Amino acid sequence: MEEKLTLFKNRKRFGIEKNIDIIFKNTALVLSSFVAIILLGIILVVFFQSFESFSRYGLKFLVTSEWNPVKDEYGAFTAIYGTLVTSFLSLLITIPLGVGTAIFITEDFVPKVFREIIGSFVELLAAIPSVVLGLWAIFVMEPFFRTFFVFLHNFFGWIPLFSTEPTGRNSLLAILILVVMLLPIVTSIARDSLNQVPEKLRNAAYGIGASRWKTIFSVILPAALSGIMAGVLLALGRAMGETMAVTMIIGNSNAFSWSLLSPGYTISSMLANQFGEADGSQVSSLFYAAFVLMILSLVVNIFAQWLVKKFSLKY
Repeated sequence: MEEKLTLFKNRKRFGIEKNIDIIFKNTALVLSSFVAIILLGIILVVFFQSFESFSRYGLKFLVTSEWNPVKDEYGAFTAIYGTLVTSFLSLLITIPLGVGTAIFITEDFVPKVFREIIGSFVELLAAIPSVVLGLWAIFVMEPFFRTFFVFLHNFFGWIPLFSTEPTGRNSLLAILILVVMLLPIVTSIARDSLNQVPEKLRNAAYGIGASRWKTIFSVILPAALSGIMAGVLLALGRAMGETMAVTMIIGNSNAFSWSLLSPGYTISSMLANQFGEADGSQVSSLFYAAFVLMILSLVVNIFAQWLVKKFSLKY
C-alpha cells in the first residue's frame, strides 16, 4: 500500500493538473485567511472601543462590582464571576451526563432501534432555540425546582454557595438550563469519538478476558479521550458566550453574592441588558467587558488545543 502511494506521489504530472493544484492551494489560502482577518478585526474593534474605559479603570475594572452610570463608576467582577461559575459548574454536571449517554448509545446495552431514537432526540435538543429554552426554564424549571432550592438552603445554608434564601430566578437555574444546552454538544462529539475507536481494540480487550466495563473504561474511553476533551471544551466556550436563555433566568442583578441561589449576572447577559440604552463612558465599559469575554474564550480555546494534543493517543 505504501509503495502504491509513493508511486502515485512521484508520478509525472501534466501542466493542467499542476495549474489546478496551484489554483486550489491559493484559493484555500485566501479563504482561510479571511477567518484570521475577521477574527483580528473583531478583536481590534472591541479593544479600541474599550480603550477609554481600559485607560481610566485599568485592571480595577476586573475586581470591582459597582456599575453606576450616574457616578460614572463601572466594574465587571460580578459579571465575570457569574460567567465563570455558571460555565464551569454547568460543564461539571454535563460531562458525566453527556459521556454516559454517548456510551449508552454507542455500546450494545439496548437494541439498535432504541439507541437510534435516543441519538435523534439528543440531536433534536440542540436545534431548540435558546429563547424557547429560556421560556421553558421560567415556566417549568423554576416552579419545579423551587422546593429543591429551599431544601438546599435549609440544610446546606452554612455553605456559601447556598447561603441566601431563594426568591425566584437565580444563578443555579442558569446553570441547569446551560446543562440542557450543553448536553447535545458533549454527547454528539463523544459519540462520534467513541465510534471512531477501532473495533480491533474492543476485540483485543475481550480476547484477553476483559469485561465490558473494563473494556469501556480501560480501552475505549482512553482511545477517544482527545475527541471527548475537544467536545467538552467546545461546550465550555458555548456556555461562556450563551446570552438569551441565561439572561431570561439568571435574575440579572449586579449585587455580588457567592450564593448560587441569589440572582446573578454574566458578561453576556450584562451586554444584552444594557447595551441598547448605554451612552458615553458606559458604552466603552461594556466593550471592555466584551473584550474580557473574548480573552476568556481565547484562553479556553488555546487550552483546548493544548489538552487535545496532550491526551491524544495513537493506535
